[in-house]
Amino acid sequence: MPKPKIGTTEEIAKKFLEVTPGRSPYYEAGVTAPKADWEQNTIAAGKSYKAAVSVPDIEKRFTGGAKKAGTAKWQRKAKDVGVSRFGPGVLASGPDFIAGYSPYPSVIAAVDMAERQPRGSDANYMRSKQVGDAQHKKKLALIGAGA
Repeated sequence: MPKPKIGTTEEIAKKFLEVTPGRSPYYEAGVTAPKADWEQNTIAAGKSYKAAVSVPDIEKRFTGGAKKAGTAKWQRKAKDVGVSRFGPGVLASGPDFIAGYSPYPSVIAAVDMAERQPRGSDANYMRSKQVGDAQHKKKLALIGAGA
């Protein structure tokens, strides 16, 4: 039986780097008019997600992937790609930030805070917990995952 012919890693990488950057219109078209709805498919994948993150060796898979990539790759990609995208990404997130944060100022303002205690008192940490608990409760309510 004949073996499949395949290019070298260098040949494949060269083509990928030359051709793929010019395909951003295809990417945009796919996002604009996807063949399947992202939200519906993501919701339908809930059980698969739970199964995937519950496999017995998930910690080994997770840490193995982190070790394989390593800090050097993370730093290189964050600097080479992330820095140039950071500012535009923040600007693009403005409406989503406002929509995501807008339920919380009123939640924080409604917390019946314990009295502030002298500096260094452990009781002051409870004030932070009161705010955190209220925000967490609101978040769960917003995503339909709890009270």
